[in-house]
Amino acid sequence: MHLHIPFVSPRRPLALALMGALSLGLAACGGSDDAPSFKAIELNIAHINDHHSQLDAFAATELTLDGVATQVELGGFARQTALFKSLAGTPNLLKLHAGDAITGSLYYTFFKGKADAQMMNSICFDAFIPGNHEFDDGDGVFKGFLDALADPANGGSCKTPTLSANIVPQTGTPLAPAGAAAYLQPYTIKKIDGVDVGIVGLTIAGKTTTSSRPLATTQFLDEAASAQKAIDELKAKGVRHIVLVSHLGYDNDKQIAAKLTDVDVVIGGDSHTLLGDFKAVGVASATGTYPTVVTNKSGETVCIGQAWEYAKAYGLMNVKFNDKGSVASCGGKTQLVIGDSFKRKDGAGTWQPLADADRAALVSKLASSANVKVVAPDATATQTLSVYTSQVTAQKAITIGTASEALCLMRVPGGSNSRNTGVAGCETANTLARGSDVAQVVSEAFLRASKRADFALQNAGGVRTPIAAGTLSMNTAFTLLPFTNVLVEMDLKGSEVIAALEDGVAAHLDAAVPSDGAHPYAAGLRWDLDMSKTKGQRFSNVQVRSKTTGAWTAIDPAQTYVLVTNDFVAAGGDGYATLKPIYAAGRYVNTYLLYTQSFVDYVIARGTIARPQAGDYSHQKVITKAGVALP
Repeated sequence: MHLHIPFVSPRRPLALALMGALSLGLAACGGSDDAPSFKAIELNIAHINDHHSQLDAFAATELTLDGVATQVELGGFARQTALFKSLAGTPNLLKLHAGDAITGSLYYTFFKGKADAQMMNSICFDAFIPGNHEFDDGDGVFKGFLDALADPANGGSCKTPTLSANIVPQTGTPLAPAGAAAYLQPYTIKKIDGVDVGIVGLTIAGKTTTSSRPLATTQFLDEAASAQKAIDELKAKGVRHIVLVSHLGYDNDKQIAAKLTDVDVVIGGDSHTLLGDFKAVGVASATGTYPTVVTNKSGETVCIGQAWEYAKAYGLMNVKFNDKGSVASCGGKTQLVIGDSFKRKDGAGTWQPLADADRAALVSKLASSANVKVVAPDATATQTLSVYTSQVTAQKAITIGTASEALCLMRVPGGSNSRNTGVAGCETANTLARGSDVAQVVSEAFLRASKRADFALQNAGGVRTPIAAGTLSMNTAFTLLPFTNVLVEMDLKGSEVIAALEDGVAAHLDAAVPSDGAHPYAAGLRWDLDMSKTKGQRFSNVQVRSKTTGAWTAIDPAQTYVLVTNDFVAAGGDGYATLKPIYAAGRYVNTYLLYTQSFVDYVIARGTIARPQAGDYSHQKVITKAGVALP
C-alpha cells in the first residue's frame, strides 16, 4: 500500500491534507490511486426563515396568475409541511430554518412557541438557528420553545439541533443549565452522500441585545469572528463543505461572506428578503437574484439564499462541488406556496371562484411556473394546527386583569361620543381635552413593550372599543386591538415627530376624504393642539417625558428620538406621510411584537389599569376646529 497525496486546496493546510490522505489510504487499501482529491457531490438545500408564528395561510391574497389578477390562499405552515414532505426523494437534501420562528401571532401569544415547535417537527429540520425575536421574552421563554421542539410528545423525535456560533449563555442560566448539555451549539456535521458537511449558525448581535430581551449575562459575540472560529474548528475535523445559516439579513450576508474563508453557502433570514424576479406574479422583488453569488475572502464562490417571510415561500438551492471541494455551480429558485382555489373578478368587479374546468387548467399551467408552487396542505399538520386554533378561541375567555374605571373611546377630542354609548362613566368624554382614555392606555402599553423607544404613537382608529370598568379578558384585548399589526421602532428627528403629528390631524381636517381614525395619541409625548389653525401651526409646546426621571422637557427638533408605533402607521397609513418615506428607506426596526400581545402583557403586569394622570395625557390643551377650548 502507498499513499496518494491529494491536491492541497488553499483552504486546507498541508498537514490536514496529509491527515486526510492517511485516512484515505488506511480505509482504502487496494483502492485506486486515481481517486479524486475530494468526492464531487451535489447538495440540495430546502429552507425557510422568519415564519414568526404565522401558521395560518393568508386568505384572499392577490397575485397575477397567467396575466390575470387572482386571489389565492398564500402560505400556511401545513402547506410547507406538505411541500417539504414532497422533497423526500430529493438526493442529498438539507432542510434548514434560518430563525425568527416565534412571535407575531396569537399562536405565540397563547402558546409561547409550542404550536410553532410542533409544526416545525412536522418537517424535521436538519438545523434551526435562533433569530433575534427568539429572545423577545427572554432566555427562559426561548428555552421553553426549544424544550417543546425536543419533546417527543410534540413530535420532537426529529432532534433538530439549534445552532449559533456567537451566542454564549452563562452557565446556570436557562440556555446553559449547570450539569446539563447546553441548548445551543456553534455547528453540527451532517453526512451527505458519504461526505461530512458542516452547518454553522449565526445570530445578529446588536439588534438582539438592543431590541429584544436576552439576559444581560448572555453574550452575543462578533458575528464574523465567531463564524470563522467555528469554520476553522470544522476544518480541523476534516470537514471541507461549509453551510452558514445566518440570521443577519441579506446585505449583511453578502458582507460577511467576503470576510470569511472556507464558507460555501449562506442560507439567510432576518431581512425578510424575497430573492428572484416575481414581477410576473405581481410581487415587486428587485433585491437580488436567487441564489445570489458572491466570493469569500479566498476568492471562492459563495451561494446566498433567503426565502421571504411568514411561511409564504420556500427556497430550494442546488449546489455542486467539484473534486477540489470548491463550489462549481449553484442554482435553484424561491417559490411562493399557494393553494389550488382561485378567485377572479367578474364583470361587476366582484371576486368569484373559478369554475372547476378553469381552475384545473390554471393549476396545470402553474405546474411549470418558476414563481409559484401549488400545494395542498398536509392533512396531519392541518389537524395538529386545528387543535391549537380551537384552543385560541378558549384562551380568549381567560381573565388578564381589571379596569378600575371606564376607559372611554374618542377619535378626536370634542368629536362624536357615539362609540361610548352605554358605557358608564363616558357620558361626557367628548367634552374633554384629553380625548381617548383607551388610546392613551394602549400607547402606554406600546411604550412599555419597546426597550428602545422614547415615546409611543397610536392612531385613534386602531383602537376599536371603549373598556367598561370591571374584568378584562383576552377577548377584551383582541376586540380592542383586532388587527395583526406589529410594533416597529423608528429613529426620527424631533422635527419629523412634530411633522408626523401634523399629518395625523391634517388627515381628518384637510383631506378630501377625511379620516378621524388618523388622529394621534401618544405616551411619553404631550402637546397643545389648536385645530382652528392651519397645518404646520396646530401643535405647540410639544414635550418629551424622560424614561429615567419622568420629567417633561421641550422636544428638540434636531435631536434623534426613537418612536414606537404600529406598522400600519409607520408605513404611512392613515395619512402619516412624513413616516412613509422613512419606513420605506428602512429607518426602523420591526420588533414583531403583536400590538395586541403588548397590551395584554401590560395589563397582566399591572393587574389593574386606570386612566393615566392628567399630566401624562398626550393632549394637554385642545382648541377645536370651531375655536372652542376644551376643559
